[in-house]
Amino acid sequence: MSLCLAHPTEGYYTKPLRDILGARGDFITSPEVSQVFGELIGVWFLTRWLANGTPSPIRIIELGPGKGTLIVDILRAFSQFQASKVAMQEIHLVETSHPLQSVQEQALKPFVEEFGWKIQWHDNLDAISQTDNQYTIVLAHEFFDALPFHLIEKSQNGWQEIKIGSTSSKPETTTIFTPPGSTATLHKQTKSNTPTTNSNFRLVASQPSPSSSLLGLASPRFKDLPIGTRVEVSPASFKIAHQIGKLLSTKTEGSSLGGAALIVDYGGDHLYGDSFRAFRDHKLVDVFYQPGECDLTANVDFAFLKEAVSDLLLTHGPISQADFLTRMGIDVRVETLKSQAPPERANVIEKAAKRLTDLTGMGKQYQVLGFTSEAISGEDDGPWPFVKLDEQATLR
Repeated sequence: MSLCLAHPTEGYYTKPLRDILGARGDFITSPEVSQVFGELIGVWFLTRWLANGTPSPIRIIELGPGKGTLIVDILRAFSQFQASKVAMQEIHLVETSHPLQSVQEQALKPFVEEFGWKIQWHDNLDAISQTDNQYTIVLAHEFFDALPFHLIEKSQNGWQEIKIGSTSSKPETTTIFTPPGSTATLHKQTKSNTPTTNSNFRLVASQPSPSSSLLGLASPRFKDLPIGTRVEVSPASFKIAHQIGKLLSTKTEGSSLGGAALIVDYGGDHLYGDSFRAFRDHKLVDVFYQPGECDLTANVDFAFLKEAVSDLLLTHGPISQADFLTRMGIDVRVETLKSQAPPERANVIEKAAKRLTDLTGMGKQYQVLGFTSEAISGEDDGPWPFVKLDEQATLR
């Protein structure tokens, strides 16, 4: 997965040859649908900074910024308020794709020229250090779903890993992928049968090993799972979430000034075993189809991310994107934009907003998880919009 997405010359995200985002690409993201998405996320971060008493200058870190659309919309919100405009100092972008870095630089150029905000690019989160004189904001939108994972299966003899093998190998019985992966299920097939994919790769069940056993211990939730259960485990996701925790935590030695984070992604508050899939031209395809030419993704286990920061931060949610945006006032913002636009543009604005909150699509598929460094007085149930509402209040 890492090779297919991030190889220096042949990776899906590193090739400069074609668009991957938007209508002409392979998938579209919420920031590309409507500016309101980023604006409301920016407002949420501002409320956290204000709730902490505007403690210091601000730095913002985005993981996987894409074309820079989201960070631009967030910074536009920051620039509308004098206090945050003055407090904003640094923008750190974790991006390994040089072509995308160039796109992001052009998108952010107006902010650099007008406000003097500093921008730095990093290959990984390790390069960003903890600070005791800046309030840290971290954003990861459709980032964790692209991180590599291990697929393990619980057998009578312990946890075994499902690995990628070549179709040229000899075993009589092999485990291969069923294309194109609407459900990403696995099945057994003898070598005499015709493979269900034209790929030279297949998925193979290995014998239990020390590494697969260790993966089976990655979360206490895996302990009592029944035999035959498959689990997608991403140590890379756990590590990065823990790094976010250390950047924001006020509990560690040499601790930071605190901060807040939002993770927005496909997934849920539970484990997955069959979510690995590939996209090409806005359609699901076999995960082994044209490596390096397709977007690869797997659902995010938000409970696993919460375990990674449990001793460092407060966690909130996840809640659906629809709930997050609705409670943050998307309807009010959309009406304001519509009132300032000609009728044909107003209709486009409204349709885009509805797409973001559609419970048969983006509104439910995307989940929002919040991290904060400390509790705030008067927020006993957590920060808005992550507070739990009774059913009747939700319906209203």
